[in-house]
Amino acid sequence: MSKKDNINPSYYQKGGIQVTDFIISQDMNWLEGNIVKYITRYKSKGKPLEDLNKAKWYLDKLIEQTTDNEKKAK
Repeated sequence: MSKKDNINPSYYQKGGIQVTDFIISQDMNWLEGNIVKYITRYKSKGKPLEDLNKAKWYLDKLIEQTTDNEKKAK
């Protein structure tokens, strides 16, 4: 009998790649990492729309931050 891993469930790994390891390897910030995390896992957790909306929330924040940074740079 296999034990359920609540800390590192199977949907954290996609195509042989640990999503967290990929995020770290790409030097992503908090917002970018969460976008990738939710997009990558949305089909596996049983609440796809919830995870897509979370990804959208983080993407909206990233767009807002990037827009602010571009305005400050001008």
